[in-house]
Amino acid sequence: MFEKVLIANRGEIALRIHRACREMGIKTVAVHSTADHDAMHVRLADESVCIGPPPARESYLNKAAILTAATITNADAIHPGYGFLSENADFASMVEEHGFTFIGPSPDHIRMMGDKITAKRAALDAGLPVVPGSEGSLNSEDEALAAAEVAGYPIIIKATAGGGGKGMKVANDSLGLREAWRLARNEAKASFGNPDVYLEKYLDRPRHIEVQILADSFGNVVHLGERDCSLQRKHQKVLEEAPSPALNATERERIGGIACAAIRKLGYRNAGTLEFLYQDGEFYFIEMNTRLQVEHPITEMISGLDLVREQIRVAAGAPLGYAQADIRFSGHAIECRINAEDPNTFAPCPGRIGGYHAPGGLGVRVDSGLYAGYKVPSQYDSMIAKLVVHGTSRNECLMRLRRALGEFVIEGVQTTIPLHERIIAQQAFVNGEYDIHWLERLVGLKG
Repeated sequence: MFEKVLIANRGEIALRIHRACREMGIKTVAVHSTADHDAMHVRLADESVCIGPPPARESYLNKAAILTAATITNADAIHPGYGFLSENADFASMVEEHGFTFIGPSPDHIRMMGDKITAKRAALDAGLPVVPGSEGSLNSEDEALAAAEVAGYPIIIKATAGGGGKGMKVANDSLGLREAWRLARNEAKASFGNPDVYLEKYLDRPRHIEVQILADSFGNVVHLGERDCSLQRKHQKVLEEAPSPALNATERERIGGIACAAIRKLGYRNAGTLEFLYQDGEFYFIEMNTRLQVEHPITEMISGLDLVREQIRVAAGAPLGYAQADIRFSGHAIECRINAEDPNTFAPCPGRIGGYHAPGGLGVRVDSGLYAGYKVPSQYDSMIAKLVVHGTSRNECLMRLRRALGEFVIEGVQTTIPLHERIIAQQAFVNGEYDIHWLERLVGLKG
């Protein structure tokens, strides 16, 4: 097992990784920008290294600085968390080339799944169902028109290197496609430096269902159930729950089996998430995240497994030590992403935390690095906490979540706690009757 792990991230996920390491008897190294010198994970880590000024490109995205920090602290491994360099195949390769262990999948698998065209081809080869659309990137407007005729309108144009909703445009007819083609390519080039796009049939009311998998170096693969991540705003997840209220036991077993078979065929190692759109009883693969997910705690709550611990064990060469039949799911869990944002306009609201009180009690978990007096920086993502609630049933979980949201006190900055209270008060949400467009309709946004 590793003696020392460098955590190449910040915020609540850096603290989450530190806690898992501490429970395993592993020392930690926190890297941080000058804006994060007083962050909780920096305070708690065994060692800390400042790697640059506040801009992420000069600190958390600075590969050389991170590798230098690992070298001078004699770290054995690097955990990238999520975001930043977690899905950067070049960084994973550099980590290995410098003699450290990358706590995640191989650089080849990161690279394969990082490009959506390559990922779609790999998914097809692995037997995963995919959304009808172009076989590869589109080289011309005429190619896009021809592919749309085959797939059938409405369609959606997507950037091959996309993420976060960038480079995505919907078209209902050929005239709209021409405009979508131009806009998507321009946005993709501006956002990712790559104008390549592809086309898929647009599903009008799908759920976003993802399957968490774990795989070791010995060919053992298990899934840890599914998460429903359909509550999104501008393609950004806001609230997630596990299991999905939309699936029955047969569908759940089917998609879990499909996911495990595909991962086994790919020879994938470590944690990963296969994401699907689900509509009218059918699943369609859309992408794979080759890292830990923000919403991993709800899977931990229903499975009883520590996903970060399992990532570390697998990276250290240990076998999973259990089979699919050994996985037992219990109850229901919901996660609310709490952002430092205006709950109506969603404008970021950085600032200094005044009073702070986290909810507690049976089945309540808060993943956050906040404390009274902490200054939320303006340079990074606005998520400041994750409220995770578990109950023996979905109804018990909802009742507990209402209580926990009412107890949560974060003063000094505006937060999205009122938005979550509004969401869970809606009858459609209580009934589990929502799709990926539901939240935007609720808050009065267009897709």
